[in-house]
Amino acid sequence: MAVPKKKKSKSRRDMRRSHHALKGTMVAENATTGELQLPHHISLDGYYRGRQVIAAAANAPAELEDLAETL
Repeated sequence: MAVPKKKKSKSRRDMRRSHHALKGTMVAENATTGELQLPHHISLDGYYRGRQVIAAAANAPAELEDLAETL
């Protein structure tokens, strides 16, 4: 089993641990609602970068009913 020959100083130990700190969460402001959200994520109302890319969750059941009628 490997055993260190010399004791690591507190300075070297702390310098190594200087990169272990947690970083803050990056957030971006939604262009349409003004809410804070994670970047590169779709908002709850279906908008991404100011454009609606999916239907809102409130309209989803109505769209599924329309789809079921066509089948």
